[in-house]
Amino acid sequence: MGSARTSTPHLFSAVIAVGVAATILFAGWTAAIHLERRTLGWTAPQQFQLKNQGMVFQRTAARARRVLPLYGSSELIIGVPDRANKFFQNAPTGFQVSAVGTVGATSLIILQKIAALGSDLRGRKLAVSISPVWFLMPATRVDWYEGNFSLLAASELTFGSTVDFELKRDIASRMLQFPGTLEKSPLLEFALRRLSSGNWFDRLIFCAILPLGKIYMAGLELQDHFSAVAHILYATKPAPALQRQRPDRPTPVAKASEAKIYAQAKVENAPANGESIAPGRLDSRFRNRMNAAPEWADLELLLRALAKVHARPLLLSMPMDGRFYDQQGYSRLARENYYQKMRALAQRYNFTLIEFEDHDEDPAFLDAKHTHLTQEGWLFYNRALNDFFHGRVPGS
Repeated sequence: MGSARTSTPHLFSAVIAVGVAATILFAGWTAAIHLERRTLGWTAPQQFQLKNQGMVFQRTAARARRVLPLYGSSELIIGVPDRANKFFQNAPTGFQVSAVGTVGATSLIILQKIAALGSDLRGRKLAVSISPVWFLMPATRVDWYEGNFSLLAASELTFGSTVDFELKRDIASRMLQFPGTLEKSPLLEFALRRLSSGNWFDRLIFCAILPLGKIYMAGLELQDHFSAVAHILYATKPAPALQRQRPDRPTPVAKASEAKIYAQAKVENAPANGESIAPGRLDSRFRNRMNAAPEWADLELLLRALAKVHARPLLLSMPMDGRFYDQQGYSRLARENYYQKMRALAQRYNFTLIEFEDHDEDPAFLDAKHTHLTQEGWLFYNRALNDFFHGRVPGS
């Protein structure tokens, strides 16, 4: 009797301690979310590593009514003054753009972020920038994938409830092709292997470890909030003054067509260095290489994820640099296969696509590397983003 009475106060004290700790954590979590929302006007147009690798800033932007998330690759970080996050920084037409992406971020990386956001994207508009060069690579570069991999996004995709088992199975099979990213998380690797097998016994095992996965995911999310708060407190600046756009006021994006006329006059039409090949000579090689690219399967996984979370995406495919590819022996007819295939895939999911095919041979649209937008190219991107956000049909 005496020992039972003695243990009771200790048990009561332990319960009190756990309750106090939980209360403190909940209060900190609530305060962090409030701070993240309050500073969105500054963080939304900014680009930094924590925003790409974590989910806090992406989730806050996805929930905001006057922020349009934009996902893409290296074109989002090239120092062009009028790239979307800078152009819309002060919300000149009523919204800001939150750009997420860096070098080597392809469809497989973007889809993990989309699936991780899950229900936060339900009914929400967002844009995805697609680079044609992804579809001319025989395999996804390991260094690209590993450099952009987010353990948090992958865990939220795996242990979250938004994506169904069938889609998780297909994504897991692809993620397991990059084992280097899973070395730090045996639990995640184990879960992905159970998902990828597709048999009922492995599914039961996955369901059994799901509570452990939820706890693991919660720990990563809490760490993400702490990192976000630290970034805001030590790196934040005053939010820019947002402009109020009057309905009758012409917007800067309306001048994109005029800017193009002047820009084309400035572009030098000198041929590329080296000996050119007659256009069309290597068309069969181009088609075979493009059609065999694994990026098509990854893009379809991304579109399936967008459909599953009921998002409202705008797909922006940069044009190919027609003059460059002509000199490489790839004709406009061969390149048309890319545009056709992209259109067919977008139509299958009833998503809005602008492939800017009319600018295939426009020397002012892409830079000298043939893969990034110029100042003029961004003006067309910005006009499309503006039209899309305000419910108008975007044009190319």
